Amino acid sequence: MSVTNIKYLDPVVVSKLKNIEIKARLIVEGFITGFHRSPYHGFSVEFAEHRPYNVGEPLRNVDWKVYARTDKLFTKRYEEETNLRCQVVLDISDSMRYPQGGISKLEYGAYLAAALQYLMVGQRDASGLTLFDEEIQFYAPPKSKASWLIPMFKKLEEVVERKDLFTHRTAHAKVLHEIALKFHRRSFVVIITDLFNNLESNEALFKAMRHLRHNNHEVILFHLLERKTEEQFDFPNRPIVLKDLETGEEIQVQPRQIKENYTELMLEMKKKFKQKCHEFNIDFVEVDINQTYDKVLTDYLIKRRAIAK
Repeated sequence: MSVTNIKYLDPVVVSKLKNIEIKARLIVEGFITGFHRSPYHGFSVEFAEHRPYNVGEPLRNVDWKVYARTDKLFTKRYEEETNLRCQVVLDISDSMRYPQGGISKLEYGAYLAAALQYLMVGQRDASGLTLFDEEIQFYAPPKSKASWLIPMFKKLEEVVERKDLFTHRTAHAKVLHEIALKFHRRSFVVIITDLFNNLESNEALFKAMRHLRHNNHEVILFHLLERKTEEQFDFPNRPIVLKDLETGEEIQVQPRQIKENYTELMLEMKKKFKQKCHEFNIDFVEVDINQTYDKVLTDYLIKRRAIAK
């Protein structure tokens, strides 16, 4: 079980699975298996705990799902009710469709969003979903019922399978201001984006992030990128054509001639975002879409633990 489940933390393996519900479940189970010494034991960290079943205990406390996978009896014991209100906010603009060969930022982000929601509801938190580009394209308010995951998973599948391009640009600031106004109670907002924005200035985005924090929402921002090309600008040493996936605009470049300036600009942009997030007490997490999901889920759990205390 351990080896089989852990392989589902690999985004390439996950992308080949049948549907997003299965992907979400196996990502989370793979994470749990790799994170603990025995199946599900201590997974709560501070949430829920599985311990071996003792003869004579009521059978209603047995976790039969764990038994089906391990052939061992475990009792699930909840230590406390936490019930956070969580909202996963996913950028579905066309820039997220890079790279167009292999797994894209959009696919990685959609599978991560689904896994986070599966994890949230499993911890009895209320989970919601917002999908946005220039506008909010889909909004589902936080609920803690497992059945609530079905329409959200369906919408994520539709987005990943969408084929149209050059129609979905990004307006982070506008959307985040709207999200800040939607929640009247303190919530945990998880933002998944590549931070590429053709319509607004970075200063506008910083104001929107500050708005979220001003309303006392806790925020973690997962910055998705394909590190080899988008950060290191590692392309073959020959003329290439770069295309803006949000506008269709093309430009021919010689990578060696612009690599130094490009990487300096990228480092400066990231430095600025990290600085602003630190100022606003927002967790900023860089995510290379080639990395496994366990590091990202761990960062989420660390943030959640800090909020629950």
